[in-house]
Amino acid sequence: MSTDISVNGVAISEAAMLQEMQYFPSESQEDALNQAARALIVSELLRQRAQALAMETEGLSQDEVIDRLLQREAPVREPTTEECERFYRGHPEQFSSSPLVEAKHILLAAAPDDVKERSLKLEQAKALIERLQSNPDQFASLAQKFSACPSKEQGGSLGQLSRGQTVAEFEAAVFRHDHGLIASPVESRYGVHVVWVERNIPGDLLPFSYVEEKLRSYLHELAERRAVVDYLHRLVEAAEIHGYRFAQDGSPLLQ
Repeated sequence: MSTDISVNGVAISEAAMLQEMQYFPSESQEDALNQAARALIVSELLRQRAQALAMETEGLSQDEVIDRLLQREAPVREPTTEECERFYRGHPEQFSSSPLVEAKHILLAAAPDDVKERSLKLEQAKALIERLQSNPDQFASLAQKFSACPSKEQGGSLGQLSRGQTVAEFEAAVFRHDHGLIASPVESRYGVHVVWVERNIPGDLLPFSYVEEKLRSYLHELAERRAVVDYLHRLVEAAEIHGYRFAQDGSPLLQ
């Protein structure tokens, strides 16, 4: 990318790009410079368009001018109730309460990097699972005796868990299992677990009336963003831009 950039004959200085870079933290200077240049080009295109339309800009900030320009040139209507309902019916997973799982466990603690200890605890967990397969009523007493988790005082019970409440390895195992003793030990960063799933409680679809307002706002914001990106693409295609090439892979012009 060249540092000699112009938009319809108006130069964008290297100093302006270096100053703009502070708003685009990145692992590489090249990437930050690229994002800064793109932002300044877009800003200049919008400024020129507002000027071409003879829009009143006195006393307005740059953001206010851009907002007025976009309202005029890329207007978006409010989504209808029918459109909201169609999206709601088509994406039920986005409007359901979080699934829950009731589980209990026996934690045999072992550090992640202690290979020998984890191997021993893995064998111990397998032995406990064999005992529980023969006598499931022993779970509470075995938890009290062997578990390194405070839940041992409640027979190993963790109560109801939602996604995100436990470590990923444990969560994946309990939400995948339907009911009863998990036949293999579950390993996590804390050690090895013997796990019993009491029940899985699927998430319930929330009523449309409960989500309608937020859904309407989401769809409006989505349509607004698409309209702005389409509008900017048209401005870029109609402009003479030297020293910078916009990606042709559909990458967004706005961040």
